[in-house]
Amino acid sequence: MKYADIDWPAEFGTWLDRLEAEARAGDQRSRLLLVFTARALDQLRNLTEPPAPDAETATLRWVRQSRRHQLWRVSHAYHPEVAVRLICWFPPDTGKVVVALFAGDKAKLGDLFYDSVAARADGLIDQWKRETAFEEKP
Repeated sequence: MKYADIDWPAEFGTWLDRLEAEARAGDQRSRLLLVFTARALDQLRNLTEPPAPDAETATLRWVRQSRRHQLWRVSHAYHPEVAVRLICWFPPDTGKVVVALFAGDKAKLGDLFYDSVAARADGLIDQWKRETAFEEKP
């Protein structure tokens, strides 16, 4: 049985729509980003349970820099042109995964991406909570 329904804040949806339009228009880089993004979303969609910090894989890793939420990074094998990373949060007891943040070209950002990932993801998770009227259980 699959665990995760995937959701995201509006900002990610806007980025994904733009990426799809650029790929349909023939932009090769956008097509490549879309392929890696779709694979990452499929990986999340096929989970049978939320990940645990002691059960990391090569493509699904716990983001240790996070303090407010337990964040996870979905990545792919090395590619010389792009490095897609999806930063996700699994709201407890919901059967959901929230794609909070993405990087389509982490290759150029390097460690700067991870230095700021937690703060940026926290803000987008808060945005998703407002958009969906989600309330955490105490």
